[in-house]
Amino acid sequence: MKPNPLHLAFLLSTALSLHAADWLTFRGGPERTDISGETGLLKEWPAGGPKIVWLNKDAGLGYSGFAVVEGTVYTMGARDAVEYLIALDAATGKEKWAAEVGALLKNDWGNGPRGSPTVVGGKVYAMGGKGDLTCVNAADGKEVWRASMTALGGSVPTWGYCESPLVDGELVVCTPGGGKGTMAAFDRNTGKQVWQSAEWTDNAHYSSIVAATHNGARQLIQLTKDNFAGVDSKNGKILWKVAYPGKTAVIPTPIFHDGQVFVAAGYGVGCKSVRIGPNNEIEELYANTNMVNHHGGVILVDGHVYGYSDTGKAWTCLNLKTGEVVWAEKKALGKGAIHCADGKFYLLEESSGTVVLIDASPSGWKESGRFKLDPQTEQRSPKGKIWTHPVVSGGKLYLRDQELVFCYDVSAK
Repeated sequence: MKPNPLHLAFLLSTALSLHAADWLTFRGGPERTDISGETGLLKEWPAGGPKIVWLNKDAGLGYSGFAVVEGTVYTMGARDAVEYLIALDAATGKEKWAAEVGALLKNDWGNGPRGSPTVVGGKVYAMGGKGDLTCVNAADGKEVWRASMTALGGSVPTWGYCESPLVDGELVVCTPGGGKGTMAAFDRNTGKQVWQSAEWTDNAHYSSIVAATHNGARQLIQLTKDNFAGVDSKNGKILWKVAYPGKTAVIPTPIFHDGQVFVAAGYGVGCKSVRIGPNNEIEELYANTNMVNHHGGVILVDGHVYGYSDTGKAWTCLNLKTGEVVWAEKKALGKGAIHCADGKFYLLEESSGTVVLIDASPSGWKESGRFKLDPQTEQRSPKGKIWTHPVVSGGKLYLRDQELVFCYDVSAK
């Protein structure tokens, strides 16, 4: 099967128009590697951490992450009974505009939105905690179209819709879940529904879709509590599906590399990896509890998977091919989220707000600086923690604790 020339043209034009520092969506782009293309960053931090550039104290409540495109930081937050998509000036942190997404998701672990916006082609796409998907103009926040996950047969998950929508080619893809189909695709310009994956009817959980080109097709890979699967981006048809018995909440984003898919989850479930062979035949490579990752994410760098594992309560490096532990660090930092830029991992401890810089290396834990978020919110739910993932873009490190958005200068220039 030949690649779709329209899809290739779209990717090329998008790539040419983007700034090198742009961070389009949760974990960066359609492949969601969570590896920034940034270079020229600090290799060591001074005592007390990098210099803070600005602090915005009114981004609203919630755990939404960031997209950073052409000098604007996009995120979401709840103010009173409404969830908003919010644009901030990347240079100053000042608000440019706020657009209503939907009604407030109320939850014991913290009210408000969970997912990150996606920015492509002058439009911003965002999903609220109750499953309201909106498209607005990036310049002014004016609404273009909207859709509802519950109208597509989905039901709001226990902790809300947490997905960050995926823009791939001319489609916006998301996961309503339910009897009408686990995944759905819309025309990114008009909002017209293109397909829904009626062959696959798992309920939505908390992971976000990954795009990959494999076996001559553009595959959209998603993880639920029951399965992980790849569907054809053209029509939503299942190309392959693998049983995966998750528990309670299945959250981390899948990893795809060279025909191999790696998934992980918390609550004692662990990780599983398969190879997608010719004709999309499945070969299981391993399934173990060496990486029990709750929601801080896992990242693949040079054949190794890194993240925090509840097994042994340690930051862990796995060999992707074998699933075996290469190293585990139990004492230096507690559970949290991970991000990668310029050969370093940016780690954020969820309980204390401690941020640590280490080498992205299978040789072991080598630390190059740490600091603690200050101030911290007084509005966080007693059950909540600092769960928004770090992002590095444009030489800046972006962090969040509820209504507080921090910007630090991590450029060596």
